[in-house]
Amino acid sequence: MAGKIDSQYLAQHWVHSHEEDSDKEMVFRPATFKFPPSRGRSSFDLKPDGSLAESGPGPADRTQSTAGKWRLEGDRNLVLQSSAPGESRVLQIASADRNRLVIKK
Repeated sequence: MAGKIDSQYLAQHWVHSHEEDSDKEMVFRPATFKFPPSRGRSSFDLKPDGSLAESGPGPADRTQSTAGKWRLEGDRNLVLQSSAPGESRVLQIASADRNRLVIKK
């Protein structure tokens, strides 16, 4: 496994590129990426100040959004903390650069 992830690569709006997923990894691209048409995509916007905005398809195909905070913990753990108390999840980063973020499933 490569070295530590540079958090400056993470601070941007990431959108799930499910077409690139594998059995073991999920791929995210910057929001500026030219995605093919899709019924809905989940995304998270990691702001440089540590704030987080997540969105994704909800009931009746309407987008639902939530706010929170994010941080890089250790070398490769992306912690997404929802604004609801006690709701957080940890995503293990396989690789990250300015154009591609890969998360282990």
